[in-house]
Amino acid sequence: MKFISWNVNGLRACMQKGFEDFFKEIDADIFCLQETKLSEGQLSMELPEYHQYWNYADKKGYSGTALFTKKEPLNVTYGIGVDEHDHEGRVITAEYEDYYFITVYVPNSQRELTRLDYRMEWEKDFLSYIKKLDEKKPVIYCGDLNVAHKEIDLKNPKSNHHNAGFTDEERECFSRVLDSGFTDTFRHFYPDKTDIYSWWSYMFHAREKNAGWRIDYFVTSKRLENRLTDAKIHTDIQGSDHCPVELDIE
Repeated sequence: MKFISWNVNGLRACMQKGFEDFFKEIDADIFCLQETKLSEGQLSMELPEYHQYWNYADKKGYSGTALFTKKEPLNVTYGIGVDEHDHEGRVITAEYEDYYFITVYVPNSQRELTRLDYRMEWEKDFLSYIKKLDEKKPVIYCGDLNVAHKEIDLKNPKSNHHNAGFTDEERECFSRVLDSGFTDTFRHFYPDKTDIYSWWSYMFHAREKNAGWRIDYFVTSKRLENRLTDAKIHTDIQGSDHCPVELDIE
């Protein structure tokens, strides 16, 4: 099975930059989006092979997630059951027979770390959420996690230390996830691979220079490791400041 996740940074804009071509060509079993920046009714997509699920933020033109799946889930829920977090359209969970599949757009800590305290609350509550699901059946979650975990995961770790996405606090939260029985699938296959990123600033010709960050992930319950076959980062795909990431499993 092939799973794709992509922060499209505004789906309507991405649709003008080849989104549909990539969507058709990659032919994923599940295709997830983050940062759709849509309100309900603003966009309809004709995807006859797929069941569509959308989670919109209360605030217009902000955040938002979507999940397209060929196989109809047993159940779909929105948010993580914590009112403080569930107004920004950040999470969709689809339940299948033998796993839960989640798309998530993790809050950014913002310039000057104005939202870092909130982000820490989010991290605690999201980890609690996935651990509870994991008690029932394995979890696969994907999306823009807004953290580069290790120095290998961004081009300029020294100058970005303490910046949003590379604070000690955010990195420790991701370590805590892995220590709780989860796997960073890209590093599972490519523990030492350098200069592979999923996001580049629009400023300073960052993408041309490959001065990027790996902040888009597929994370799975550790007991799924024997089913993982590959993880990919599609650095050649344009259309957003992020590129799509992929997980293949048996």
